[in-house]
Amino acid sequence: MIATILSAQCTDVRVNKVTEVMFKKANKPEDFANMDIAEIEEYIKTCGLYKSKAKNIKKTSEILVKDFDSKVPSTMEELTKLPGVGRKTANVVMANAFDIPAIAVDTHVFRVSNRLGLASSNNVVDTEKQLRENLPQDKWSKFHHQLIAHGRKICKARNPLCQECNFSKLCQYYKETYD
Repeated sequence: MIATILSAQCTDVRVNKVTEVMFKKANKPEDFANMDIAEIEEYIKTCGLYKSKAKNIKKTSEILVKDFDSKVPSTMEELTKLPGVGRKTANVVMANAFDIPAIAVDTHVFRVSNRLGLASSNNVVDTEKQLRENLPQDKWSKFHHQLIAHGRKICKARNPLCQECNFSKLCQYYKETYD
């Protein structure tokens, strides 16, 4: 969950470098709850938004220790009450830590699903809702990862590689742009 909190406005490569070092020192809620915010900040400084992320990591860890016996909760309701945990982070945690079907809508999932016509929304909450309605539940978690990969490699934000895309014949964006 801490790595997912750090991932906001940050690359996976950067988060992995930071957590590789930080998790050697702290990898349990008690560890982060007992650290000074300045120490957490020092570890995560290169992730961006580090001051607010450090506060959220410390406060979330304190809540986990106090209210959840140091265990990360598994429900959307409980997770989104934690500082720094929104729907996207909660969905990532539910899918990856608890194997609960979930669709985390990040920038790639939002863009690709709306371009392809799997959703038609101008916000992530409605996009998530529409994807949940339009896809079989047992495919949610895997499909989320596939949309991210497709968004990073082919369906890029500024210069999508539509001519290389296997979905261009089905894609609303392609039809509107090239037909």
